[in-house]
Amino acid sequence: MSELWLVRHGQTTWNQEGRLTGWSDVPLTALGERQARALSEWLATQRFERVVASDLQRAIQTARLAYGEPQEVSAALRELEFGQLEGLKWAELPEVYKDALMGFEGFQAPGGESTAQMQRRVYGFFDGLPAGRHLIFTHGGVLRMVLRQFDQDRFLPPCAVVGLDWKHKQMLFVRHPVPLEGV
Repeated sequence: MSELWLVRHGQTTWNQEGRLTGWSDVPLTALGERQARALSEWLATQRFERVVASDLQRAIQTARLAYGEPQEVSAALRELEFGQLEGLKWAELPEVYKDALMGFEGFQAPGGESTAQMQRRVYGFFDGLPAGRHLIFTHGGVLRMVLRQFDQDRFLPPCAVVGLDWKHKQMLFVRHPVPLEGV
């Protein structure tokens, strides 16, 4: 069995500002750091054969604060590459791109990566993992892509966790982050 626990990174400044954040390497906010730390008590009760993170600092920081130093970092776990749309605020996007992004399947930003390319990249990485339990720190678009496979098209907040039996293509759970006081 390959059990994957996918963790969306904590909040970043660009998340806070409503910007499309693909491959830009933006750090966590103070709230994002608290969100990651809030996962640590729960994750400390679990054991994993491997801890992996996207190579972008927001995922690596989340891994360090929530569980510990990742054993591996990989560009294969990155968010969708938004090309010319990278860094734009949602409100600034032309409607055609908003509609395409909401539909997700078949989306490709000008000069960016298609959702099909991202799926091949990410699922190729998942398929290459050995049997066992793996904790994977990644991005919101990756979680959305996976949820869509299980007929659940939704956006998850920072530090949400999705558990999968990857071999049998079954969703095990979705865990929303614990609300933080004073946020």
